[in-house]
Amino acid sequence: MKRSPYIVFLILLTFFVISFLTNIMGPLIPDLIKGFSLSLTLVAFLPFAFFIAYGVMSIPSGMMIEKYKEKKVMITAFAVAFLGSLILALFPNYLSAVGSLFIIGCGMAMLQVVINPLLRTSGGEENFAFYSVLAQLIFGFASFLSPLVYSKLVFAMGHDTKDNGLLTYLYTLVPPQLPWISLYFLFVVICFFMILIIAVSKFPAVELKQDEKAGALATHITLLKNKQVVLYFIAMICYVGSEQGVANWISQFLLSYHGLDPQKIGAETVAYFWGLMTAGGVLGLLLLKIMDSRIVLITFTGLAIISLLVALFGTSSMALIAFPMVGFFASVIYPIIFSLALNSVSEHHGSFSGIMVTGIIGGAIVPLIVGWLGDNYGLRLGMCFLFLTLGFIFSIGFWAKPIITNKTISLFKKKESDIA
Repeated sequence: MKRSPYIVFLILLTFFVISFLTNIMGPLIPDLIKGFSLSLTLVAFLPFAFFIAYGVMSIPSGMMIEKYKEKKVMITAFAVAFLGSLILALFPNYLSAVGSLFIIGCGMAMLQVVINPLLRTSGGEENFAFYSVLAQLIFGFASFLSPLVYSKLVFAMGHDTKDNGLLTYLYTLVPPQLPWISLYFLFVVICFFMILIIAVSKFPAVELKQDEKAGALATHITLLKNKQVVLYFIAMICYVGSEQGVANWISQFLLSYHGLDPQKIGAETVAYFWGLMTAGGVLGLLLLKIMDSRIVLITFTGLAIISLLVALFGTSSMALIAFPMVGFFASVIYPIIFSLALNSVSEHHGSFSGIMVTGIIGGAIVPLIVGWLGDNYGLRLGMCFLFLTLGFIFSIGFWAKPIITNKTISLFKKKESDIA
């Protein structure tokens, strides 16, 4: 396939929407606990339901692309997310929330499997790390907006309904004790418009190379016999688990240990977490043009570990700064892991991409572990589990041996080849 700026743009837009729908869970945790009378373990089953969908749908999605192609799969994915959002909006209770988030997760998993190989192909293999960080930058920006929209919408539902016809109508649909449900009506609208945009868009003929297509089950089994593939799969579990393990529990941590308002201070801190992830993405874009990605990974992960340590054991003022700084330093971890992984094998990139996206189940497993530990030993100790997952990510910079290293400016080419 020829390089396609249009496909790159569409992928970046999809990253924005995925993030906006996905990363609202953290600010909602205190509301979910209060609204549905949940323990930390029970509330952790909600992100578990969402992210476990990646384990169910990722590899089948790769096979679907082979048969139905990218456009149909993307439309289907947003239709699935539309249905999941509508279920929770119309039937707001704990069980429907679990089912709804699983359905939305299935849609997001389908999208992730479509867009990652397309980004590598349409943007160029040598620029994959750069475009991946750019996508992460946009991902972080959408995650920054999402909690702020939640906070404003919940406030407006309680104060401005008499002066706004749309909010007045929405108020009749949303239970007064669960104003955050209004957010899922917004998700319904977003998914609907994405279906329309993709339906009317003209997709160029996308011909993935043979090694970029999702293979049969035997291909996946062969890949999983490769130690490098297994290590990168574990790395993806650790990263998404770390990211969600921090973001999902920030608001509840600040409420539990510092008595801070979750709908205002908590939501804003989560927004800053994602916002600084955007800022970190900008720095990451620059660093990946002058430094080997493994050095960037070691540096940023080490600083993320230090920031989390300060957030968990510092004062409230320190926590309000340190939690967002974790997001800042985590900004480049996902795209670097993904690019190192795909650039470490010489074939079957489509199948490997499906395996990597399956690793997003870390967002289900790790927050659940944190929640269980939190119920039994306190949330602070529960969140200390994240030092193990971040520690594994830190180690990648020492054992990764990619076939293709990230492209850097000419002044540093000699250093890049020395490291490789």
